[in-house]
Amino acid sequence: MLYWVTLGTVRIVLSAIGLSVLLFFGASFKPPKDNRPDFLQSELRWVDSVFDALSPDERIAQLFMVAAYSNKDMKHVREVRELIQKYNIGGLIMMQGGPLRHAKLVNYYQNMAKTPLLLSIDGEWGLAMRLDSTPRYPRQMALGAIQNDSLIYFMGRQIAKECKRVGLHVNFAPDIDVNNNPDNPVIGIRSFGENKYKVAEKAYMYMKGMQDEHVMANGKHFPGHGDTDVDSHKALPTIKHSRERLDSLELYPFRYLFDRGLASVMVAHLSIPALDTTQNLASTLSPKVVTDLLKKEMGFNGLVFTDALNMKGASKYFPPGVVDVKALLAGNDVLLFSESVPVAMEEIKKAIASGLITQEEINERCKKILKAKYWCGLNQRQHVQLKNIYEELNTPEAEAIIAKLAEATMTLLKNDGGLLPLTQLDKLKVAEVSIGVKEENVFTKSLMNYSSVKHFGIEHDSPKKEVDSLFARLKNFDVVILQINKTNLKPVGNFGVSAQSMAVIDSISKLKPTTAVVFGSPYVLNAMNSTQNLKSIVMAYEYTNYSQKAAAEVVMGAIKVNGKLPVTTKTFKYNTGIELNPIRIQFVTPAQIGVQKKNLDRIDSIVNYAMTEKAFPGCQIVAIKDGKLFF
Repeated sequence: MLYWVTLGTVRIVLSAIGLSVLLFFGASFKPPKDNRPDFLQSELRWVDSVFDALSPDERIAQLFMVAAYSNKDMKHVREVRELIQKYNIGGLIMMQGGPLRHAKLVNYYQNMAKTPLLLSIDGEWGLAMRLDSTPRYPRQMALGAIQNDSLIYFMGRQIAKECKRVGLHVNFAPDIDVNNNPDNPVIGIRSFGENKYKVAEKAYMYMKGMQDEHVMANGKHFPGHGDTDVDSHKALPTIKHSRERLDSLELYPFRYLFDRGLASVMVAHLSIPALDTTQNLASTLSPKVVTDLLKKEMGFNGLVFTDALNMKGASKYFPPGVVDVKALLAGNDVLLFSESVPVAMEEIKKAIASGLITQEEINERCKKILKAKYWCGLNQRQHVQLKNIYEELNTPEAEAIIAKLAEATMTLLKNDGGLLPLTQLDKLKVAEVSIGVKEENVFTKSLMNYSSVKHFGIEHDSPKKEVDSLFARLKNFDVVILQINKTNLKPVGNFGVSAQSMAVIDSISKLKPTTAVVFGSPYVLNAMNSTQNLKSIVMAYEYTNYSQKAAAEVVMGAIKVNGKLPVTTKTFKYNTGIELNPIRIQFVTPAQIGVQKKNLDRIDSIVNYAMTEKAFPGCQIVAIKDGKLFF
């Protein structure tokens, strides 16, 4: 099957079989005439029959989506069960836990539900954002560096398959905030970057991949959380920009995805005077933002979710129940993470009785949710198979996609004198210094596939004696490869990199020709004393096994490098990125080149049999395809 996707003036054919890409220039995008999400065009007989069987109270309850954890005790499970059985709530947002425990609870909750539950997850980088022992895909800032966006499409499809494998229907992704504030404490690397066009295009690929597999995507956080310096989990951020600025920047990715069939959107807890001057009123609770701007002016008719109603950006100024009513009056369809469903139900019924909202408006939103359930396949009773759940989530296909993504994110920001890739490895004495994690890691071991590299490691606050010893030993080496790791996502405190570590980086770069590999946010570069003396800088974005291996292959020249910086730092402009072609063989898994491992399993038995029969005393087999060693 082929999928046609158009980005600006580039038309791409996506093959469902491989990661092939054909480009046609000159075609212009023509959004479909009917830009309604697919689920709104669902068959209505099932929706009507289910709706008719619901009482007025149950139609209200269908608007609630409450949190369910698979790592909590039976008291929590009983509380969720009571909400399902007593009120017939509409759905659950699945929180922290593990896939097997999660799957057992999904089956348990679905079996007791009168109306099938719509199940969601915050899975911006896959199920791993909430469930352990599952594939972890790159965060969106890293994906912002990728030049081949079709990879993001296939990632979206794979994540959707994994969602369905564990009984989920809605993934609260992609994040389509334009992050242009280095001090943003809550978005940062969750965003594709600072360029609204790239954010929109990459988000569309993620959305399209998921929705092609019938998992609802969710654009967040409307109308744009990228330029804040306050975390809305803790307080109510204020965005002081003009309406013109919001129209031209923050709202652009939302319009782009709305025109292309985005199924759902999440409204942020923000104070935006240009849209609503009401004091202490989050945008989630503002009719001017949700009804007037989102629904009427921008024409969005998919599902509208509140952000979590227990977040201080919304809950600080209104008690439980009242905040839910205000969210409904604003125009939201789904009340996410309500602090008290019983209290909220009573407050909503009071609002209906007083004429603040009509039962007809409740019914309309209830039917929209039922249409979403039908589209997600909930017209049939669903059961998550427990057998082989770990194996069927952690597949070679998932591994291959993650590895390709990690390679595509690698960004070479600086390369004075063409230091990278390293050459004449038989003559160079190479030191590799890890700042943060002392032990050898995947980056270290991947370097050692190509050269005899000496590893050193210090923590961010190692004793002076250890630092002095390191400098004394580095004098005997020709070049130094620095890896900066064990960072965090908080701008406060320089993302976890101590002042001492910054001083060590600066001193080493003055001592020897040095390459710095940054496993963290690009904004870490802002905290560096200077990048002037570093010969080369590789931005690897994340500290995962896949990014560590890919970064080592950049240093050694085993992969093509063409990533571009998705944000501006003090030293480097947006879109900075030096391209390199590979000069050495890359070590890959069979799945990465489309070879099934089971087809290679017979090789060992054949060789062992030949040695037993004394055909030869020993044997070494190396299999290479297109410069990639896979066996």
